[in-house]
Amino acid sequence: MATTISWNNLNKMESFKKLQSLKGSVSLAKVLKGAAGAKRVAECSIPMAEGLTYNYAAKQVNKQLISVFKQLVKEDQLLEKFAALYNGEVVNTGEKRMVLHQLTRGQLGNDVVVDGVNKRDFYTGIQNKIAEFADKVHSGKIVNEKGETYTTVCQIGIGGSDLGPRAIYLALENWAKANKTFKMEAKFISNVDPDDAAAVLNSIDISKTIFILVSKSGTTLETLTNESFVKDAIKKAGCDVSKHMIAVTSETSPLVNNPDYMECFFMDDFIGGRYSSTSAVGGAILSLAFGPKVFADFLNGAAAQDKTATEKDITKNPSLMDALIGVYERNVMAYPATAVLPYSQALSRFPAHLQQLDMESNGKSVNRFGKKINYVTGPVIFGEPGTNGQHSFYQLLHQGTNIVPLQFIAFQENQTGQDITIQGSKSQTKLAANVVAQIVAFACGKDDENPNKFFAGERPSSLIYGKQLTPGVIGALLAHYENKVMFQGFLWNINSFDQEGVQLGKTLAKAVLAGETDGALKAYAELLIK
Repeated sequence: MATTISWNNLNKMESFKKLQSLKGSVSLAKVLKGAAGAKRVAECSIPMAEGLTYNYAAKQVNKQLISVFKQLVKEDQLLEKFAALYNGEVVNTGEKRMVLHQLTRGQLGNDVVVDGVNKRDFYTGIQNKIAEFADKVHSGKIVNEKGETYTTVCQIGIGGSDLGPRAIYLALENWAKANKTFKMEAKFISNVDPDDAAAVLNSIDISKTIFILVSKSGTTLETLTNESFVKDAIKKAGCDVSKHMIAVTSETSPLVNNPDYMECFFMDDFIGGRYSSTSAVGGAILSLAFGPKVFADFLNGAAAQDKTATEKDITKNPSLMDALIGVYERNVMAYPATAVLPYSQALSRFPAHLQQLDMESNGKSVNRFGKKINYVTGPVIFGEPGTNGQHSFYQLLHQGTNIVPLQFIAFQENQTGQDITIQGSKSQTKLAANVVAQIVAFACGKDDENPNKFFAGERPSSLIYGKQLTPGVIGALLAHYENKVMFQGFLWNINSFDQEGVQLGKTLAKAVLAGETDGALKAYAELLIK
């Protein structure tokens, strides 16, 4: 018999009220001190997929809080809600849709059939079709109008059609070159600012480039504007548009059967843009750039991490523990933001992707039933790679008036194997030393008679670490954060899978372009549109 699921606001939960009574009960400076601190670091670790570990020793939690977390998980039926999601129940209440991004990388539960179509088979079929196309491009069976092989692939998209695939491409570019799996250079055009497209087009050989237009509806204004820009450039280069463009779109899109596209790969309404990196949106460009096997390894890493999110014991469920701590920090400790700090240059755009994933999903002020809620939801997400960030915004993180929780990501080895020893240590060792130092400095602070040199400490952080950033590892990282965001949305009783906040600006922009304006909208338009 199926479990009946109740959807209730966070502040109605008895276990949440218990959490509130425990506010500020942990001092990081005390729990991390001496031998007890070393023991805590060892104990507060949860294995993730692909050899990663999630460590929360420098978070302001203890066994008493974790006991209440367990009560909250049970009371709010978080694991049952996750099961309902991956078994195909309609959990996207805003758009009345299923949410199936986990299905693009592995079936966790039952088969999901829509209008007679097994969706797992559908996604697998698209992946196989992409792999076949990529293999033909790499082998020279598909060539340009001059019979030349393609050397570059360029994605035209915006939002989830750009941020995730771009972050993953950059995460794996050096790894692929070092491991001899690098096939084609990838470029991205996203901004409707013509300088973006012009800069990319000026940096490539258009005659040897495949452009991927990504638009689920085939009507996204920014993307179609850039499509026209690119098509014009292709023609001016003396090339045949149909030899240089493919599309990732829906089966009902106007892009389907368009003679300008040599191939179409499909996505559907059950995959939100910010959750689409493991679908054809990421599959086409990553398979062309690195080969289908690398994309498959990426999917396997994400699937393995999804399985950890079903673990009933929260001390063995990294995404759920991360989510619960985040809600405690946001709704009990009242911290306004979270900084994602990857100590890996390869993850330079990963915080930007997580910014969209988190803030577009959980930036909501009404619950799943459209009722106003009276507690805060998603935090502001920001971040930059270390050690660059240390010379930028860490001043505020260490000594500013707001406490901002931190999430460090670090690896024991770099991707290329290239390094140099200076002053007795390698660059990778120096990088790791900075991670360790920052965690303890933020948590424990520093006493000093000079107020300018005093550090209050009690700045909480978590650490995700592993041996090396590989395709499987970036897949696991991606799935970890997707599932963390999902669990937090369940706790806040909001719909994490629509994005109505994106739509209003689009509507008003169309009105401006049509000249249908008055008042302030007209006045602002006159300042910028000549």
